[in-house]
Amino acid sequence: MRIGALLAAWGRPRATNAGLAPSGSSQHALKTYHLSSIDVFRDLPRSEVERLAETTRMITCERGRVVYRAGESNSALFLLKTGRVQIVRESADGKRLISAVLGPHTFFGEMALVGQRFPQDSTAEAIEEALICVLSRKDLERLILQHPKVGLRFLEQLSARLLETEAVVEDFAFKSVPARLAGALLRLAETEQDQTVHTSHQELADMIAAYRETVTLALDELQTRGLVRLGRRSIEILDQRELEKLAAR
Repeated sequence: MRIGALLAAWGRPRATNAGLAPSGSSQHALKTYHLSSIDVFRDLPRSEVERLAETTRMITCERGRVVYRAGESNSALFLLKTGRVQIVRESADGKRLISAVLGPHTFFGEMALVGQRFPQDSTAEAIEEALICVLSRKDLERLILQHPKVGLRFLEQLSARLLETEAVVEDFAFKSVPARLAGALLRLAETEQDQTVHTSHQELADMIAAYRETVTLALDELQTRGLVRLGRRSIEILDQRELEKLAAR
């Protein structure tokens, strides 16, 4: 399994749970703090989070780093603390389809949730520097058995992801490129802290199964209509309501 090097040290994160904020700079304290802010662990008692920190690895992946590749088997679940990761499917002739862009507090590599070491059917890539918790299937099984609410949180996120995937497939089947592009921009904006999406025209094309040149023309049209403002690897959403109307067509 190809993953980035383990962190030796990193800066103090912003506090989101004062009760579990680290009091020192020890790696164990920082891992405990990071784990406590991940949504699927929100019902765990502090003692359980601290126990989990003893066996969970924290890794950083630089932008462009592959976390794992399609065809690799692993028995770990990846929990995204900060940054963004894209899930990519690639055809035999090299065509790419970005099936999901995940933001903080989500997970990927969910084959670890099943009882066998199935190979991954897609590749996970960091599209900006990402801080990731690597949770073994053994620890995951223990958590779900001892704390059923953790299993429910995983099911909630998997269900939401499945619904989103079904919506994207429907878009491919019935909607025009401008409508699919508007939908992709709105989904990406949900993973950002503001209304500016950071991505390239090629990445957008890979998300909506279109040619890059077609996406560039569609973006230019959206800018002419005042819906977006284009920058270098950035797209600022100026009129979310009109984009939503376009995405619904």
